[in-house]
Amino acid sequence: MSRQNLAMAGSSSHEARSATPTQADEAGEYTISDLARDFGVTLRTLRFYESRGLIAPTRSGMARVYSARDRARLALILKGKQLGFTLVEIRAMLANEDKKGAGDKAANVGGLQLSRDQIVEQLDLLRSQRAEIEGAITELEASLARLPKA
Repeated sequence: MSRQNLAMAGSSSHEARSATPTQADEAGEYTISDLARDFGVTLRTLRFYESRGLIAPTRSGMARVYSARDRARLALILKGKQLGFTLVEIRAMLANEDKKGAGDKAANVGGLQLSRDQIVEQLDLLRSQRAEIEGAITELEASLARLPKA
């Protein structure tokens, strides 16, 4: 997978489920394949989030069974990743969400409750990263322009 595809995978839109819900969907139960398909992530990604304690599917024999809560948490995890937060930061946000301790001084950003300080800090970080990326692009473009055409 190319670097661009990897970057796009982290910011993929979360497509809605198909118009014909299965019996498991109606019960709020999802397989690992359901979630991987619906959110455009790999099975490995879901297993990784499980190993980090971010989602906690139950087991039915060897199969993982994800609840509606796991599905909602996955949506929040992916939104946090899209906004550039680390998994450690996302774990803290999920813990706050579980406690319902976000309070009135938090903004809802894609389902995540973020304080003003969190938003300002993340904006500063992303702007800094953008400046570094723009500098690298400028340098590479200048180097490319100096090379003979192929």
